[in-house]
Amino acid sequence: QVQLVESGGGLVQPGGSLRLSCAASGFTFSSRSLGWYRQAPGKQRELVAVISSNSNTNYADAVKGRFTISRDNAKNTVYLQMNSLKPEDTAVYYCQTRNVWSSRDYWGQGTQVTVSS
Repeated sequence: QVQLVESGGGLVQPGGSLRLSCAASGFTFSSRSLGWYRQAPGKQRELVAVISSNSNTNYADAVKGRFTISRDNAKNTVYLQMNSLKPEDTAVYYCQTRNVWSSRDYWGQGTQVTVSS
């Protein structure tokens, strides 16, 4: 079955950096788009970044120029490099992929990112 396991979250000061990882299994990783989403307390889950099977990328306006999504098909892993972090980046970050045939979304368990001094 599809599994997505995030790691790399933590507490960081404003202006700092973190790299999130999402290890995937149970599907043909290289053929799927993958996304990073986040959900802050009291807010809806929102798209942060997405990377296609051929490594085209798109970003939310709030993170453009600060975050970078990448993938390593040999390791079945997608990454989110987060630089110049701000307190408003505080959220639980989720990895996501979609089965295009069934339109079913799959999610990881999430990893907490807290940006605070």
